[in-house]
Amino acid sequence: MARPAPADVPMWRLALPMTLSNLTVPLVGMVDTAVVGRIGVADIGAVALGSSVFAFVCWVFVFIRMGTTGFAAQAWGAGNVRELSNWAVRAFLAAAVIGVILVLLSMPLRWLALLVTDPAPGVAPFADRYLAIRMWSAPAVLVNFAAVGLLLGWQRADLVLAHQLLVNVLNCGLDLWLGVHLGYGLAGVAWASVLAEWSGLVLAVGMTIALARRQGAPLDWRAVRDTPALRRALRVNGDIFLRTLLAVGSVMLFTAVGSRMGELILAANGILFLLQTLVAYGLDGFAHAAETLVGSAAGRRDRASLRRAVLSTTRWAAVVAMLFTATFLGAGSHIVATMTDIPEVQSTVALFLPWAIVLPLV
Repeated sequence: MARPAPADVPMWRLALPMTLSNLTVPLVGMVDTAVVGRIGVADIGAVALGSSVFAFVCWVFVFIRMGTTGFAAQAWGAGNVRELSNWAVRAFLAAAVIGVILVLLSMPLRWLALLVTDPAPGVAPFADRYLAIRMWSAPAVLVNFAAVGLLLGWQRADLVLAHQLLVNVLNCGLDLWLGVHLGYGLAGVAWASVLAEWSGLVLAVGMTIALARRQGAPLDWRAVRDTPALRRALRVNGDIFLRTLLAVGSVMLFTAVGSRMGELILAANGILFLLQTLVAYGLDGFAHAAETLVGSAAGRRDRASLRRAVLSTTRWAAVVAMLFTATFLGAGSHIVATMTDIPEVQSTVALFLPWAIVLPLV
């Protein structure tokens, strides 16, 4: 395994907290699956389908985080803390407005999702119930996107780690309390996510406001009227929106095809996709570090730092991908067994596990 060079230290200061915080996200999905994985195949499929649809709806707007990270990091690199705070205002307002619209459109979105995915009759009502509850967390999810982007721009990956740990540990605890202890099952799993995301929103906004005030640049809500800045954000975020739409669209297509192949394939795909999500979120720590370091270097007009950031994050992402492949090769079946004790689901996952082993390297 490669050893970190001194030039890698700034990257690891950002990537390590982000990797740790990102890994808690798919772990929540695994706990969700473990809670319903003891109930029945239809429940596993419903959570897999509902989670995929909800992720599609929200991640289409992930430009709220990615674009905000870039703009905030450039402002930080240029030493313009006031403009960084202004980007906070724009990001929070955009996230809140889009989130409320998604809640208002919950019913037609659910109808369209079930029409496109066409799940088995035994899965459809459970998936619809799960989605109906999860959609209430959409505003909180998008505001949390914005806050994470801002904190990364501020070079505060430690605060992002604290935020993500709170949200995801709370989510897991509520999963077990509502889903298992109180016996609400699938509905309890959905409400656990809603409560955890809204708790995260309160913490994220509070941290951002406190950080801005401490640096002498309190949030100025008039910043949203800065037309040139809004045009710049629209141009950049439009590109990210199209890129993300294609990426999450391919995942949604995969889920839709799987749902038409029956409850068993849908349930197995849900577990296999969780393994891939674990890899994606783990490697995303290096992507977040790259966004922050490259943005900061661009703000300073420092080409050498930009080059170091790209090489460092790419090299270490490759090393971590190899570790994921080795882990799945040695312990893949044991990981699957923690998520479901249904023999036919376990055997179906085992047939396709070699693909999950190879995917991190791809």
